[in-house]
Amino acid sequence: MSTPSESPSSAPAVSKGLEGIVAAHTRLSDVRGDVGQLIYCGYDIDELAGKVSYEEVVYLLNHNHLPNPKELSELKTTLAGYRELPQGVIDMLCRLPADCPPMHAIRTGVSALGCYDTIADDDTMDAQRRKALRLIAQIPVVTAYFHRARQGKPLVHPDPTLGEAANFLYMIDGEKPSAEKVSTMDMCYVLHADHGMNASTFSARVTIATLSDMYSAITTAIGTLKGPLPGGANEGVIKMLQEIGSLDKVDAYVDECMKQKRKIMGIGHRVYKVLDPRAPHLKRMAQILSAKLGEPKWIQMSERIAALMLEKKNLHANVDFYSATVYYSLGIPTDLFTPIFAIARTSGWTAHVLEQLADNRLIRPQSVYTGPVGLKVTPLEQR
Repeated sequence: MSTPSESPSSAPAVSKGLEGIVAAHTRLSDVRGDVGQLIYCGYDIDELAGKVSYEEVVYLLNHNHLPNPKELSELKTTLAGYRELPQGVIDMLCRLPADCPPMHAIRTGVSALGCYDTIADDDTMDAQRRKALRLIAQIPVVTAYFHRARQGKPLVHPDPTLGEAANFLYMIDGEKPSAEKVSTMDMCYVLHADHGMNASTFSARVTIATLSDMYSAITTAIGTLKGPLPGGANEGVIKMLQEIGSLDKVDAYVDECMKQKRKIMGIGHRVYKVLDPRAPHLKRMAQILSAKLGEPKWIQMSERIAALMLEKKNLHANVDFYSATVYYSLGIPTDLFTPIFAIARTSGWTAHVLEQLADNRLIRPQSVYTGPVGLKVTPLEQR
């Protein structure tokens, strides 16, 4: 067998997983992993969380500045007006199997939305911006309709008087949510809105860089987020806590995982070498909700796991670790945790798509071939 065409010394350097490779300039967000900082358009996440609404962040990502009252009101009106789904998409969602995983349903629903949008292939920037806002408004509705349909419950239609977080909670529960529940979900949306060149965002930019359409790019992003490494970890966290069962069993569970070299869900991060700056906000919400609901064991178990992993492995909790307890405390089904991530992240995905289109170049990395060369074909009858 012949050797590869290039010797290891002459082959270009390979960065597995593209780690450390800069693929784009962006004004949208910056993840500073060495110091544990996340920035949206110049604003530290600690400055935004609890001070601005999700809609304000949507405006910020699209316009590079926070809205004034008139601009915010206009955006809210626009989003509320875009929530209605084509009847064909609603019918399709209602016909999906009840045991279909929600991320499958959302991915399929977004793809179907593109089939009904008469401007799906309109590549003017005005049309692209309209499609972006439409998706931000419609993906929560897709999620809620499927969730109600799979339970055999009547669909709850959008309420134009409610904001994004409140409307989603209303549509899945069938009743108007409390102010506390709305503010909690709204902050979760803010914390998840964007996060640099993560896997799902990069995949959206790769797709749109081919000059495909907005719906294809967001479908790609949803398919990428569906994987347990970038998006599904929050589901894994609550399943882990349920498996452990009680605070007194945490230490033994962690020790056993370390012996077997099993991953502790929600611990560690690909970029952050220190504490994920979003985690303290979610931890605080989890503590408040746990205290009010009278079921503190989930946050107690989480805090013990985080302390052990920091002590034993110098690894910090990430955004998924505490968001799981927050969503669970709000009464949200476990398999909707990642869809909520997708709902919030649509604002970032669409902003990145628009940014890619504004100065586009086809994304085409290379690979280093490590297979043989010079092989000769043996006649079929001689093989």
